[in-house]
Amino acid sequence: MIHRDSTPRSGRLNYLTAVDQLITEDPTRIGPYRLIARLGAGGMGLVYLGRSEAGRTVAVKVVQAEHAQHPEFRRRFAREVAAARRVGGTWTAAVLDADTEAQVPWVATQYIPGPDLTTVVAKDFGPLPEHSVRTLANRLAVALQSVHGAGLIHRDLKPSNVLVTVDGPRVIDFGIARAMDSLAGDSLHTRTGMLIGSPGFMSPEQVRGLELTPASDVFCLGAVLVYAATGRLLFGATETGLNAHLFRIAEEEADLTGVPESLVDLVRACLHKDPAQRPTPADVAARTVTDQDGEWLPGSVLAQLGRHAAQLLDFAPETRTAQPGPRIPAQAQPLPPPPVYTPTTPADHRPAPPGFAPSAGPVPGAWPPSPAPADVHGPHPRRWGGLAVAVLAQLLVLIGTTTTNMALPSIYADLHLAADDLDSLPLASALAFGALLLLGGHITDLIGRKRTLITGLVGYAVAGVIGGLSPSFGVLIAADVLQGASAALLSSAVLALVSTDFTGPKERGRAFGIYAAIAGSGTAIGLFGGGWLAESMSWRWCFYAGVPLAVTAAIGAAALVHDGPVRSPARLDVPGLLLGSVGLATLVYGFGRAESRGWTDLLVVLLLVGGLALLLVFAWWQTATTSPLLPPYVFQDRNRVGSCLALAFIGMGMFALHLILTRYLQGALGYAPSQIGVALLPMAGAVVIAATQVSARLYRRLAPRVLIVPGLVLTAIGLALLTGLDAKSAYATQVLPGTLLIGFGLGLAFVPLFATATGEISPQDSGGASAMVNMAQQSGGWAASPLFGGILASVVSAQLDHMSGAPEGLTKAVEQGVLLSRQNLPAALSDVVRETDKAVLGGYSVILWWAVGLTLLAGLLAGLLVTAEAPSGDPDSR
Repeated sequence: MIHRDSTPRSGRLNYLTAVDQLITEDPTRIGPYRLIARLGAGGMGLVYLGRSEAGRTVAVKVVQAEHAQHPEFRRRFAREVAAARRVGGTWTAAVLDADTEAQVPWVATQYIPGPDLTTVVAKDFGPLPEHSVRTLANRLAVALQSVHGAGLIHRDLKPSNVLVTVDGPRVIDFGIARAMDSLAGDSLHTRTGMLIGSPGFMSPEQVRGLELTPASDVFCLGAVLVYAATGRLLFGATETGLNAHLFRIAEEEADLTGVPESLVDLVRACLHKDPAQRPTPADVAARTVTDQDGEWLPGSVLAQLGRHAAQLLDFAPETRTAQPGPRIPAQAQPLPPPPVYTPTTPADHRPAPPGFAPSAGPVPGAWPPSPAPADVHGPHPRRWGGLAVAVLAQLLVLIGTTTTNMALPSIYADLHLAADDLDSLPLASALAFGALLLLGGHITDLIGRKRTLITGLVGYAVAGVIGGLSPSFGVLIAADVLQGASAALLSSAVLALVSTDFTGPKERGRAFGIYAAIAGSGTAIGLFGGGWLAESMSWRWCFYAGVPLAVTAAIGAAALVHDGPVRSPARLDVPGLLLGSVGLATLVYGFGRAESRGWTDLLVVLLLVGGLALLLVFAWWQTATTSPLLPPYVFQDRNRVGSCLALAFIGMGMFALHLILTRYLQGALGYAPSQIGVALLPMAGAVVIAATQVSARLYRRLAPRVLIVPGLVLTAIGLALLTGLDAKSAYATQVLPGTLLIGFGLGLAFVPLFATATGEISPQDSGGASAMVNMAQQSGGWAASPLFGGILASVVSAQLDHMSGAPEGLTKAVEQGVLLSRQNLPAALSDVVRETDKAVLGGYSVILWWAVGLTLLAGLLAGLLVTAEAPSGDPDSR
């Protein structure tokens, strides 16, 4: 299909230099984006200026309903959006979000507040000076490197697809890009006989309908540079006839009159008829390096861009009544259909040369009418019931490991295990969870959140039955592995459901308030439940207890959880899964071995270094593959990175807290396991209150870091209060106040942290992104166990260097942080007990100060990196 520059083509966003007020028929919200203004219209639909709940300004392109009715269009649109999401880089406009399965499909891209190159050259300024053209060449070449690095070819690089901004140009519109590996069998040319591109900016191989390579984009780059330098099309105007123009592209040499002398040779090389003779984008970039600090445009152009930016900042949308059914945008007037070009013959009326004209058959795109899809993606009426099921599943994940750990002494005695076997049980579960966490996220994206949730719940129930019936330690290990694997599926599916089912700022705050309440209080609930079951019944009930909960949740998920059709066109990323899963499992195993063998042990060093290396290769692979588990845009959001880093350090600090508190309450205050759980329930209650009643209500009104930083400061103050614990401290006067502050601070911080970490994620990527968030949080705990165990042993050992007469067995127990005052030891060892307890309490204090520092570091990172604005300034927004 041939597109003239003067007519908006079906795939192009019209980025206008002005914005228009919304009219009554316009929607107020598309997906998670609040619409502010109209940017323009094209053959494919309308383009709106929108704002995300985090305050990011985006361009939201809504497809015409008449196009959305055609299955073939939908399939192409979905492929094109998926391809465009893989493109990153400094000089491109990233695709941020999309819903290609909505009744009216839409795509959100980074908003670039600037005119296109056509407007600058043809209307505002004229041909650009040499320095500007050189800078343009450099940055467009860098952008093409990003496009080609994602396995794509742009195919339609032209001035109207180059936006001009103060700091540099941006390449937009990958709407007709195709993956390189599908060109031969799935390109539009081979399927329909169409030519894709714009007449003034097509390569000879495009004209001839040959298979395209990245070199085709280099030819188009040369044509764009000629236009920027001279203000004219490479082979003249097209009014004399399309076929004659295409013939000149394929056969004639370009007229480079007016191109700066210093750039003529480079431009000529880009325009070589033989693709193999053209330079690569990397070559072009290397030959056009410029001073990055200098202005790249003439002052008059910069002034015009500045005026445009000022107008945009001053723009205020008019207040109007929201229209019902915002998901389906109504049109003020019918938009024109995509332009259809009727081939013309040259001026002398000779037949067109063979191979240069479009096929004479029916115009592709004239599909027979088909009914609109039945699935309309609006808020599901049972989504709150689905949320209840999801948080119940998350509670199962959190209490499962805790109750098993509480039952370890009983398991040890009942099954007559060796001391080393005790470490194997939690390590097996952690290995299974870590190894399958990324797989769980990818499965969530491939088969859907609902199916993954039900699969995980069924697996969890089966694991509980097997664990409770275990006749031997080997069977128990197998049950624990299955439970860890099921937890990996559940964690990703639950967080993905919460992040995608609740998009309005108000309801998103409430939903994440409930999720954060469970995330922050689940461990305390598990300690209480596991301790009570182990004491009053049997360790086997620590496994059985989760079975009815898992079955209930599975039934509820089948009835209440709503999941739209799987939107991801991605294939299973086997290399990525192997790299990520083996890397995580190696890292988890390395951390587990470090606790018993020490950090300097050769095996531990090899495991940790190997695991990190595999994860680095995994991160590289995600930017190189065509179907990544984690698309590059997930890593490129500083708010998400800051949130994940904060969660990792919080995870380390909270592991230290639970490690010290459980040992202190048991060893110093003599609490039984169930009493320890009861003592920590007030902290869980503080988390619930802060998350659901305070943070959830303030979430849509305040910027995330305004909640995160104070919350983590409160948490650090609570931890600091606990550093003064000694043998005579009372629960009510020291432990309780500290834990209440910690719980309230965590509740404040967790809501915006989880909401920001999963914000602006497309539904088809929600599973992988949720796995990344869970990985960040869990990695803190995995690293904290050997780290703080080693620190505690070192501190205690250093304080006991001067002491003699302690039995060797007691010394080992003390170095592991065990208080001896309530161990019923002989009176003759009273001095030893007093000294060792003092050393252990000193070690507890050091660990808690580490937790204070890590929590404050998390707050600092969040304050510096999480710069998103309040999700919505409208208090009535859903």
